[in-house]
Amino acid sequence: MTGERSRRVLLGLRDFYAAPPLPAGDEDGSASAARLFRDVAGTVPAYREFLAEHGVDPESTDWSAVPLLTKENYLRRHPLPRLCRNGRLDASDMVAVSSGSSGQPTVWPRSVLDELVVARRFEHALYASFRADERSTLVVVCFALGNWVGGMYTAAACRHVAAKGYPVTVATPGNNVDEILRVVDELGPRFDQVVLAGYPPFVKNVVDSGRSRGVDWPALSIRLLLAGEVFSEEWRTLVGERAGMRRPESDSVSLYGTADAGVLGTETPLSVHIRRFLAADPAAARELFAESRLPTLVQYDPSARFFETHEGTLLFTGDGGVPLVRYHIADEGGLIPHAAMLDFCRDHGFDPLAGLDPAREAVPLPFVYVFGRSLFTVSFFGANVYPENVTVALERPDVSGWVTGKFVLSVVADEDQERRLSVVVELAPDAAGTQQRALLLADAVRAELRRLNSEFAHYVPDAYQTPLVELRPAGDPEHFPPGVKHRYTRAST
Repeated sequence: MTGERSRRVLLGLRDFYAAPPLPAGDEDGSASAARLFRDVAGTVPAYREFLAEHGVDPESTDWSAVPLLTKENYLRRHPLPRLCRNGRLDASDMVAVSSGSSGQPTVWPRSVLDELVVARRFEHALYASFRADERSTLVVVCFALGNWVGGMYTAAACRHVAAKGYPVTVATPGNNVDEILRVVDELGPRFDQVVLAGYPPFVKNVVDSGRSRGVDWPALSIRLLLAGEVFSEEWRTLVGERAGMRRPESDSVSLYGTADAGVLGTETPLSVHIRRFLAADPAAARELFAESRLPTLVQYDPSARFFETHEGTLLFTGDGGVPLVRYHIADEGGLIPHAAMLDFCRDHGFDPLAGLDPAREAVPLPFVYVFGRSLFTVSFFGANVYPENVTVALERPDVSGWVTGKFVLSVVADEDQERRLSVVVELAPDAAGTQQRALLLADAVRAELRRLNSEFAHYVPDAYQTPLVELRPAGDPEHFPPGVKHRYTRAST
């Protein structure tokens, strides 16, 4: 046992319980990042070696000279204990494992102090969007439970928020639809609201399964706490309508999180209000983001996670079981100061604060937008085709009732070696995959690609703009195996 460790945890708990529900938002985070750099340089053996290899003085005050960290140049080159303070893996309480979606899974140690940083982000969402300080709230964790970061982190963070005094109760059925619906049926009516926390496609599956079994979602005042995937505003509207949610700006919250450092930022009523405006005005969205797709848009606390950009991708600095300084997470995206975002919206005739509660939107936090990794796109006639563009077609009213929302996008060659855009789509359970439906969906995908993606509209010849659509049954083992994290793109053939 170490007295220093218990002292730090006790101080961290005291700070958490004493903190107001919203972050201060009064600093840019650079001073906090510089302090963390000096601390990590002095206490983490692997980082000292890393700086020495790059000829960087640990006492340097030139932030631009601090080298970028990646999994390849740092994390995978050192034994796990040497990535921790004082070379001690046992200073962490638990470990989480990354999904390995882009390669080898990575182990991330964490402690109660790391959970408290993440709990602050959950508290922000529960307070600002769901008013969980005023309403008894059942949080149903629908993420997979185990070494994966989502489920255990969500349960721990929400329990910390409950212990702080919020009328929040946590249930952990995991990603088992039958058990989720049993918990909701038995406990939901006893609370003012029910929060389903999970991966967006799976939460939609829960909502749809509940409707087919007669669950009265509107009577339960459903809210959604989502993470792990970019989704469209059409998806938010569709699932919101099916769950009986009436306030799109505050009834669902997406978290930008990673196994590397937990939750980095959260949607707020303000960010959702802005994103819905941009979804309805693709030209303004392209002007702001310089892309023909709509990213996740969240706000973040720079004092806890300091963001930077590097060649169109994101870096962050943040403490944890493995502290990370200028870590290159490789997510495509960018940063927008709070005032600049409000000015942009007003210059385009939109008041982003109209109709929002000023008491819960008073913090001028900056914005980070996230597209995800570039490897999750396909190139067709020189145009980048994004899954986000295709998703919108599947959420049209004349389509959404007979598909799950999952699909696989690729470029294939036909018998004449002509390249064609292929979309393999998962049917809803018991839905029929007719030729008429395939043609309807192909036309819908073409229309949305032309509307949202100017590259596609201008680069791809008209004769090739209608994709090949194949409808597969739910749970198809080749394209939609159950229990596996879904990939929306596939290598071209």
